[in-house]
Amino acid sequence: MSSHQERPGKVVVGADGSDHSRAALEWAAAEAVRRGVELHVVHALGMPLIVSAYGGPTRFEPTDEISGQATAVLTQAVELVEREQPTVRVETMTALEEAPLAMVRHSHPGDLIVLGTRGLGAFASMFVGSVSVRVSAQAPCPVVVVPSDGKGRPSTTKLDRIVVGVDGSDPSRRALGLAVSLAAETDGELVVVNSWEVPYPYDPIAMTAAGHQPQEDVFEKQSEELVAELLAEAMDEQREDVNIEVTVVRTQSGPVDAILEAAEGADAIVVGSRGRGTIRGLLLGSVSQGVLHHAKVPVVVLPRHADEEN
Repeated sequence: MSSHQERPGKVVVGADGSDHSRAALEWAAAEAVRRGVELHVVHALGMPLIVSAYGGPTRFEPTDEISGQATAVLTQAVELVEREQPTVRVETMTALEEAPLAMVRHSHPGDLIVLGTRGLGAFASMFVGSVSVRVSAQAPCPVVVVPSDGKGRPSTTKLDRIVVGVDGSDPSRRALGLAVSLAAETDGELVVVNSWEVPYPYDPIAMTAAGHQPQEDVFEKQSEELVAELLAEAMDEQREDVNIEVTVVRTQSGPVDAILEAAEGADAIVVGSRGRGTIRGLLLGSVSQGVLHHAKVPVVVLPRHADEEN
């Protein structure tokens, strides 16, 4: 069995008291119950870093006021979780680091990180692309980015219908494996999307008259063969008792539009990440970032090699 099918050791969620983090908390608590694991709530203070010529870098210690605010945020987070999912086991942690660094450092292969789309503090004016994108590119485990409906609630906490885009690349193969595992948690439906765009203008009538097979037929056949191969590979790596319904969407459109359209009424979208290295690791790829910026449902990002270290 491939490593991405192992159950996470814990669900790690960031909390800062914002509506976006409350939506993430609600989703994370539901997922922790589904998996039967602990929920770890992390509040990052982002204390300034001191660099000394005579010692290693250290951070300012929080004042009593800052510590009190952190305690209040975590207390409210625990109360929310207990209201929504009273059976879940909750641990809390206050980190001195900035939010992205804290989430990455306090998670491990086999965990699941959950974040809201925005936070407070230095990131308040920024869209998805700060904390969420950085963590999604650099984390050692899958990352779920949960949009808020404007009232501090996620659009859904279910996993009954999972959408994943595939193109035959290694990141999409890994994303498909993770999507199958998520759908298997609830014996739900998996929607596999494969899209293509005609690479150049052509006259279909003239080409058909000249004896050429229509481009649409060629791409449709290639898509059918590709998706069948990828699904067979992903299902072979699953346990024998997995019982999910699979729907395939093949379409001639851009991948972001195709995935978002298929995700209407879905519970989550799964995407892979092509990010690599340090600076390059901040880049998820155009499809992943496009989906993150526009999705109305939770997006599960599988960072590069995150499932290969378990």
